Amino acid sequence: MKLLILDRDGVINHDSDAYIKSVAEWLPLPGAIEAIAQLHQAGWTVAVATNQSGLARGYYDQATLDAMHAHLRALVAEQGGEVGLIVHCPHGPDDQCTCRKPRPGLLQRIAAHYDAPLTGVWFVGDSLSDLHAATAVAARPVLVKTGKGLRTLTQDLPEGTLIFDDLAAVARHLIHT
Repeated sequence: MKLLILDRDGVINHDSDAYIKSVAEWLPLPGAIEAIAQLHQAGWTVAVATNQSGLARGYYDQATLDAMHAHLRALVAEQGGEVGLIVHCPHGPDDQCTCRKPRPGLLQRIAAHYDAPLTGVWFVGDSLSDLHAATAVAARPVLVKTGKGLRTLTQDLPEGTLIFDDLAAVARHLIHT
């Protein structure tokens, strides 16, 4: 199985410090939807692991989050692709859960779902917490410069972090190498 795991906000869709609270605010980044569809068509399983503390903060409810993910799936399907498992952490930063990145719980849930090892699997994110979650399970940390990515570039990145302009560049690399 060729498994690729993506963070959501800042990788697939525009991010906001005020949170993405509705389907209307969920706007895909240029080329991201097409990239997911192309990866799927090239035999990749594309899963999503996303922190969604807006649930714990009361900014939106589970039905709204489900609608955002249904919208993502529909947009990718229109391009002839498919999104695999989407897992999210509904907790706030002080909840001490095991799923909130940089902890590895979300990635472990994806691995269990697909009965697949995470060693070497690319996890694409835009924040240091994404990269640390990847290294916690021996996955490959991949940083995109979208979302918070440029800010993250100024920090001490985990050894071996790959850097790409955006998700479309990641897709081109994976499909053509």
